[in-house]
Amino acid sequence: MQDLNLPDFDDVIAAHERIAPHIHRTPILTSEYFDDLTGASLFFKCENFQKAGAFKVRGASNAVFGLSDEQAEKGVATHSSGNHGLSLSYAAGRRGIPVSVVVPRTAPQAKKDAMKGYGARVVECEPSTSSREAVFADVVAQTGADFVHPYNDPRVIAGQATCSREMMEQVEGLDAVIAPIGGGGMVSGTCLTLSNIAPNVEIYAAEPEQADDAYRSFKAGHIIADDAPVTVADGLKVPLKDRTWHFVSNHVTDILLASEQEIIDAMHLTWQRMKIVIEPSCAVPLATILKNRDTFAGKRVGVIITGGNVDLKALPWMNS
Repeated sequence: MQDLNLPDFDDVIAAHERIAPHIHRTPILTSEYFDDLTGASLFFKCENFQKAGAFKVRGASNAVFGLSDEQAEKGVATHSSGNHGLSLSYAAGRRGIPVSVVVPRTAPQAKKDAMKGYGARVVECEPSTSSREAVFADVVAQTGADFVHPYNDPRVIAGQATCSREMMEQVEGLDAVIAPIGGGGMVSGTCLTLSNIAPNVEIYAAEPEQADDAYRSFKAGHIIADDAPVTVADGLKVPLKDRTWHFVSNHVTDILLASEQEIIDAMHLTWQRMKIVIEPSCAVPLATILKNRDTFAGKRVGVIITGGNVDLKALPWMNS
């Protein structure tokens, strides 16, 4: 087996120390309404209140502030459907180094505008993995920038792992943790943390039915990648890679699916009942809990809300 250069828990501790000046320690919210509705005790880790509006600022900051001065001079670059590019732009801006982001032309305009606001050079591509990677190769060839992969990067995984580390400090006695899965960065970080400090806690991943490649990979025992799935959960369209697959295949209890309407309904219900703005991607875990109540009934469940960068002029229930 090839050397995957996987992060370990020492990397998580170092990452937490490195990024502490640049991130929020986000709050845990609870809801009696959702507890009654699901029969579980839910603890929402609200990364929608994070810097740059998403958990991805953790991994991006760890990568950017871990660069040597010589590496940093050429800047950083990535491809992203939105939040990782936004987070890398934020972190690079904090360090004062150049950043280029390749973004699908269909990504929410609010995210593209925010990247530019942080000083990023935004390069658009077609909404497919193949187009994204081809355009990105050109950008790196032009700039010589350090590639910070959105999720298949040991520095990024270690940074994302700090989220579940905080959650375990904030909530006692969790039985399970659930997070959305696309490329698997957050879920991998959760696996890395919990396998080291709380190995008895079950780890669930939540995915849209219309972008279910992680689910099919999990069932098949090897990576199955879709090139251009279509789902309202725009942050969950990318496939697993070798590092994230390692964590998912070794530590995840199960991957649960939700339909487009179930995702929209859960997003709408969260806005309505908790009065917080979350993205469609972040509603997938709650949607799957509502769909699989027997799995979670009677348990204390940590629910990672991954971001809150929403185009308020194009909310999904406006057309549902």
